[in-house]
Amino acid sequence: MALPVVAIIGRPNVGKSSLLNALAGERISIVEPTAGVTRDRVSVVVNVGHKYFELVDTGGYGIVDRDDLSEHIKKQIFTAMHSADLVLFVVDIRDGVMSLDVTIAQLLRKEKMNVMLVANKADEEKMFPQAGEFHKLGFGEPLCVSAVNNVNQGFLKEQIVKRLSHLPHVEKPKAAVMKVAIVGKRNAGKSTLTNAIVGEERVIVSEVPGTTRDSIDVRFEKDGRTIIIIDTAGVRKKSKLADSIEFYSFSRAQRSVKQADVVLFLIDSTTPISTPDKKLAQLIAEEYKPCILVVNKWDLAKDQASSDDYAEYLGKIFPFLKYCPIAFTTASEARNVQSVLDLAMELFKQANTRISTAKLNKAIEIIKEERGLGSKRGGSLPKVYYATQVTVAPVTILLFVNNVDYFDESYRRFVVGRLRDYLPTQEVPIKLYVRSHKSEDNENRGK
Repeated sequence: MALPVVAIIGRPNVGKSSLLNALAGERISIVEPTAGVTRDRVSVVVNVGHKYFELVDTGGYGIVDRDDLSEHIKKQIFTAMHSADLVLFVVDIRDGVMSLDVTIAQLLRKEKMNVMLVANKADEEKMFPQAGEFHKLGFGEPLCVSAVNNVNQGFLKEQIVKRLSHLPHVEKPKAAVMKVAIVGKRNAGKSTLTNAIVGEERVIVSEVPGTTRDSIDVRFEKDGRTIIIIDTAGVRKKSKLADSIEFYSFSRAQRSVKQADVVLFLIDSTTPISTPDKKLAQLIAEEYKPCILVVNKWDLAKDQASSDDYAEYLGKIFPFLKYCPIAFTTASEARNVQSVLDLAMELFKQANTRISTAKLNKAIEIIKEERGLGSKRGGSLPKVYYATQVTVAPVTILLFVNNVDYFDESYRRFVVGRLRDYLPTQEVPIKLYVRSHKSEDNENRGK
């Protein structure tokens, strides 16, 4: 059974995103003094005791968006309202009743919504009497809170649960099996791909570059398993970041890569690989993340190059991601999209593979026999005595060797490449550590 949905609605800059972050207990939405930062629906699961509900942040109703996305934002607000079991109508106690507040109140009454009026920015109790004028909006006495100064937040949660008590009890939502982050430069088609994967218009799609500003977690079910797709803001050169909003967007995209189990690195096939693409590729490699190179808008580029030629092109530009599988998609038509998700599940499985010590050391012996570990380094032969797997996600292997100095970075890359040929982890990163077997002997003697 789906979780109850609580939507936060209000005019721009009344503190909706701050309220979502406060009730969630973590920074989910970008908070900025600039009106209109939130465009898409940003959601998070909140629990109060043993009760759970989905809290949804929306854009400011009536915002005049600088990129002419006002109608898109309005559509997202209406979608959130109509799917909500309860609407938190947020007003600013310091500003008093504004004309847009009246407009929203009329809309909510017309739609016959279940509404709780919340007067935000009531930083001190002495401000509470100012909320009296909001009675005229027709939703009873407003609940005074401060999202920033932690005033009445716990009480608000209790009241939300009370207003949802008539709904059937819902068990704790299942933990996500896999988190998939979609990253790429601006206008590569990330939001289109997100919507195609989940099968609904969950995030705004526009030809305007930089439409998505936040990292949007979209939870959905596939074959009985819960998956979270993270749509991220498009990355551009740091020198071209227009404002602090774009800076936060870029930071959130980086964080999403670190949190993801699998990364879909979206590449626009109609434009050359750029500096932001290369920086993202480097980040993915440094974080040892399983990755699919998703070549999007292939319908517009396939007449200019074959898939083999394009794959070779990517291999030359991203040699450190050569192990990553490549998928060609047209997200606007949902072409090849579900197979990308299936492939992500396969990479997730590979990244969580436990390799037996016997199988791992057999691979090492094969490499030895091929003399791959027999070339001299600094006048002596590097030797691997045995190997063991330390952990998964990423697959992490520890080699006990004769001399750590013989295993420099290039040599380790060689060993990882050969191991990948013999282990069931061909398409995911492998992290390799080396350790002198003498240090282990010394430790054993001390026991």
